[in-house]
Amino acid sequence: MLMDMTVRDFLKELASNSPAPGGGSVSALAGSLAAALVSMVARLSEKQPIPEGVEETAVVLAKAKELIAALEKAVDADTEAFNQVMKAYSLPKGTEQEKEERSQAIQEALKGAALQPLKVAKECLAVLELCSWAATHGNPNALSDAGVAFLLAQSGIRGALYNVDINLSSIKDPEFKEKMGQEKEAILKKALQLQEELEERIENGLS
Repeated sequence: MLMDMTVRDFLKELASNSPAPGGGSVSALAGSLAAALVSMVARLSEKQPIPEGVEETAVVLAKAKELIAALEKAVDADTEAFNQVMKAYSLPKGTEQEKEERSQAIQEALKGAALQPLKVAKECLAVLELCSWAATHGNPNALSDAGVAFLLAQSGIRGALYNVDINLSSIKDPEFKEKMGQEKEAILKKALQLQEELEERIENGLS
């Protein structure tokens, strides 16, 4: 399990000539780090008054904890999805029936490899929304930490969606591709909106 490795061993594995873990696992890791930073900011903000109508610190902590756990699992899940694609490509193709079965297996594995990073992108978007809370209502002394969380969550989203794209390019099912494209665009639209708001808020607060 990748998440059971030391940081040093994970980096060594990542730097090796093995194609997995790769960008998908790193995107999930970026999201989990962002959620952990939000959790830290929230804990440093527990004594601060929260305006009416704004989520309480305890709610933010609970959401961050849930996202950390989900994204930790995704670090390994992304690598497993890639391994399933490689397994499908290694199936025999000596007869016409074997070719057909191999082709179907590849398509199913590719769909799984596209769905997994889409899930990660959604989870990173949820982390990005928590970053907004951290930057707006968190301890001002931890604003730079909220800013780093924002950058990591943003990287997690874009990196995960890159992995969606690379798998979609080999998928033949037009309905699946259209649905995935719509979901991807919705994530990007919301992420860009939050990005504009957060960049201004963080940079003004730090200057």
